[in-house]
Amino acid sequence: MPDIIQEKIAILKIISLFKEAQQIASEYGWNNIAQPGLVKEMIIADILGHQVHKTKHDPDAFEYNNPDIRCEYLTCNNKGSFQIDRFFKHPPEKKAKSMERITRNSKIYCVVFDSKSTLDVVKIIDVDINIFIDEVERQLESSSNDISHIGVPISWAEKNGKTIFKKE
Repeated sequence: MPDIIQEKIAILKIISLFKEAQQIASEYGWNNIAQPGLVKEMIIADILGHQVHKTKHDPDAFEYNNPDIRCEYLTCNNKGSFQIDRFFKHPPEKKAKSMERITRNSKIYCVVFDSKSTLDVVKIIDVDINIFIDEVERQLESSSNDISHIGVPISWAEKNGKTIFKKE
């Protein structure tokens, strides 16, 4: 069992560092770095040379000096699969709104993080947006539910995309 005093000291240090990180982030317009996925998006954008969006409901990032080239980052650890939740099959207007989360982007990147060192990128796979849209449509069509989670394994991304980054 860990020493309670040492654990408390560790917690206080983590809180202090996290508050410092939030203060720095706020200076650049990221008002909630505890937002799910944001830190990983920052890590990916740094590797790819992208600019991270400031709000949750926008694409994850875009190319510097060209906000029209929008990017979506799908992440998993090296034992998982890439997932997007809550895609509607029906009614058509909800399906169109769900699909917009993909179709608004120019690029889809499937990013594998190390399961033991969860902030270390193992590989980045660039999947053509049209190939990904076709897979989403295929999964929605075969689903018996009106709302589905879309998931693709790492092997699917590797087969249908191009690895553009691999950790040495």
